[in-house]
Amino acid sequence: QVQLVESGGGLVQPGGSLRLSCAASGSRFSIMSMGWYRQAPGKQRDLVARITSGGSTNYADSVKGRFTISRDNAKNTGYLQMNSLKPEDTAVYYCGLSLGAIIYWGKGTPVTVSS
Repeated sequence: QVQLVESGGGLVQPGGSLRLSCAASGSRFSIMSMGWYRQAPGKQRDLVARITSGGSTNYADSVKGRFTISRDNAKNTGYLQMNSLKPEDTAVYYCGLSLGAIIYWGKGTPVTVSS
């Protein structure tokens, strides 16, 4: 069964950086798409970035040029490098793995950007 554990969140000043990690269990990580999503209080959960099994990436307009998604299939781990952080990036960040109509979620890691 697929289990996901996010880590790396915390408190950071505007303009700072964080790297989130998503450690996955299971044998099919390499053929699944991975996405990072975020949910701020009172708002819906939105896609931040996505990477396919082949390495193709896409990003929400709000994070383009600042965030980079990557994956290391040998380690069953995905990453989200976040630079030039803004207060509006504050949210709980979730890792998701998908294959077809199936999606698996982690429990999330909170990110707070504040001076």
